[in-house]
Amino acid sequence: MAKGDSMPAIGAWAYIGGLVIAVLAGIFGATDATVAMVLGILGLLVGLLNISDKEVQHFLVAGIGFLLSATSLSAIGAKLPAIGSWMGPVFGNIAIFVAPAVAVVALKAVYDISKD
Repeated sequence: MAKGDSMPAIGAWAYIGGLVIAVLAGIFGATDATVAMVLGILGLLVGLLNISDKEVQHFLVAGIGFLLSATSLSAIGAKLPAIGSWMGPVFGNIAIFVAPAVAVVALKAVYDISKD
Protein backbone atom coordinates (compact mmCIF):
# COMPACT_ATOMS: atom_id res chain seq x y z
CA MET A 1 0.00 0.00 0.00
CA ALA A 2 1.13 3.47 -0.77
CA LYS A 3 1.84 5.79 2.08
CA GLY A 4 -1.26 7.82 2.84
CA ASP A 5 -3.63 5.24 1.35
CA SER A 6 -6.85 5.36 3.39
CA MET A 7 -8.29 1.94 2.42
CA PRO A 8 -6.92 0.07 5.50
CA ALA A 9 -8.30 2.82 7.73
CA ILE A 10 -11.74 2.59 6.11
CA GLY A 11 -11.79 -1.18 6.60
CA ALA A 12 -10.73 -0.91 10.24
CA TRP A 13 -13.35 1.75 10.98
CA ALA A 14 -16.00 -0.28 9.18
CA TYR A 15 -15.19 -3.26 11.42
CA ILE A 16 -15.23 -1.26 14.65
CA GLY A 17 -18.32 0.70 13.62
CA GLY A 18 -20.19 -2.44 12.59
CA LEU A 19 -19.58 -4.15 15.91
CA VAL A 20 -20.50 -1.06 17.92
CA ILE A 21 -23.70 -0.48 15.93
CA ALA A 22 -24.65 -4.17 16.14
CA VAL A 23 -24.22 -4.29 19.91
CA LEU A 24 -25.86 -0.94 20.68
CA ALA A 25 -28.78 -1.55 18.31
CA GLY A 26 -29.32 -4.97 19.88
CA ILE A 27 -29.23 -3.66 23.43
CA PHE A 28 -31.55 -0.73 22.72
CA GLY A 29 -33.94 -2.71 20.51
CA ALA A 30 -33.31 -0.93 17.21
CA THR A 31 -33.93 -3.77 14.77
CA ASP A 32 -35.38 -1.97 11.77
CA ALA A 33 -34.38 -2.28 8.12
CA THR A 34 -32.12 0.76 8.25
CA VAL A 35 -29.92 -0.81 10.93
CA ALA A 36 -29.74 -4.04 8.92
CA MET A 37 -28.82 -2.15 5.74
CA VAL A 38 -26.06 -0.19 7.49
CA LEU A 39 -24.68 -3.38 9.06
CA GLY A 40 -24.81 -5.15 5.70
CA ILE A 41 -22.92 -2.36 3.93
CA LEU A 42 -20.30 -2.24 6.68
CA GLY A 43 -19.96 -6.04 6.45
CA LEU A 44 -19.36 -5.76 2.70
CA LEU A 45 -16.65 -3.17 3.32
CA VAL A 46 -14.99 -5.39 5.89
CA GLY A 47 -15.01 -8.36 3.52
CA LEU A 48 -13.62 -6.30 0.65
CA LEU A 49 -11.00 -4.27 2.53
CA ASN A 50 -9.84 -6.16 5.61
CA ILE A 51 -9.23 -9.78 4.63
CA SER A 52 -5.94 -10.57 2.92
CA ASP A 53 -5.25 -13.67 0.85
CA LYS A 54 -3.44 -15.30 3.80
CA GLU A 55 -6.44 -14.75 6.10
CA VAL A 56 -9.18 -16.13 3.84
CA GLN A 57 -9.31 -19.67 5.21
CA HIS A 58 -9.22 -18.62 8.86
CA PHE A 59 -11.81 -15.90 8.31
CA LEU A 60 -14.20 -18.24 6.50
CA VAL A 61 -13.94 -20.94 9.18
CA ALA A 62 -14.44 -18.40 11.98
CA GLY A 63 -17.25 -16.62 10.15
CA ILE A 64 -19.14 -19.81 9.35
CA GLY A 65 -18.64 -21.05 12.91
CA PHE A 66 -20.00 -17.81 14.32
CA LEU A 67 -22.98 -17.71 11.98
CA LEU A 68 -23.90 -21.28 12.93
CA SER A 69 -23.52 -20.65 16.65
CA ALA A 70 -25.31 -17.28 16.70
CA THR A 71 -28.69 -18.97 16.41
CA SER A 72 -27.95 -21.27 19.35
CA LEU A 73 -26.60 -18.42 21.43
CA SER A 74 -29.77 -16.43 20.76
CA ALA A 75 -31.93 -19.39 21.82
CA ILE A 76 -29.90 -19.86 25.00
CA GLY A 77 -30.19 -16.15 25.74
CA ALA A 78 -33.96 -16.31 25.38
CA LYS A 79 -34.05 -18.79 28.30
CA LEU A 80 -32.14 -16.42 30.59
CA PRO A 81 -34.47 -13.68 31.79
CA ALA A 82 -31.76 -11.23 32.88
CA ILE A 83 -29.97 -11.06 29.54
CA GLY A 84 -32.36 -12.70 27.11
CA SER A 85 -34.08 -9.49 26.06
CA TRP A 86 -30.92 -8.10 24.49
CA MET A 87 -28.69 -11.13 23.87
CA GLY A 88 -30.69 -12.46 20.91
CA PRO A 89 -30.89 -9.13 19.08
CA VAL A 90 -27.17 -8.46 19.65
CA PHE A 91 -26.16 -11.81 18.14
CA GLY A 92 -28.69 -11.34 15.35
CA ASN A 93 -27.23 -7.95 14.47
CA ILE A 94 -23.68 -9.28 14.57
CA ALA A 95 -24.76 -12.09 12.24
CA ILE A 96 -26.25 -9.49 9.85
CA PHE A 97 -22.88 -7.72 9.96
CA VAL A 98 -20.73 -10.85 9.52
CA ALA A 99 -22.75 -12.61 6.80
CA PRO A 100 -21.97 -10.17 3.95
CA ALA A 101 -18.27 -10.18 4.86
CA VAL A 102 -18.22 -13.99 4.77
CA ALA A 103 -20.09 -14.01 1.45
CA VAL A 104 -17.66 -11.56 -0.17
CA VAL A 105 -14.59 -13.44 1.06
CA ALA A 106 -16.10 -16.76 -0.05
CA LEU A 107 -16.78 -15.36 -3.53
CA LYS A 108 -13.21 -14.05 -3.72
CA ALA A 109 -11.91 -17.49 -2.68
CA VAL A 110 -14.05 -19.29 -5.28
CA TYR A 111 -12.85 -16.87 -7.94
CA ASP A 112 -9.19 -17.36 -6.96
CA ILE A 113 -9.58 -21.15 -7.02
CA SER A 114 -11.40 -21.20 -10.35
CA LYS A 115 -9.11 -18.83 -12.26
CA ASP A 116 -6.19 -21.28 -12.26
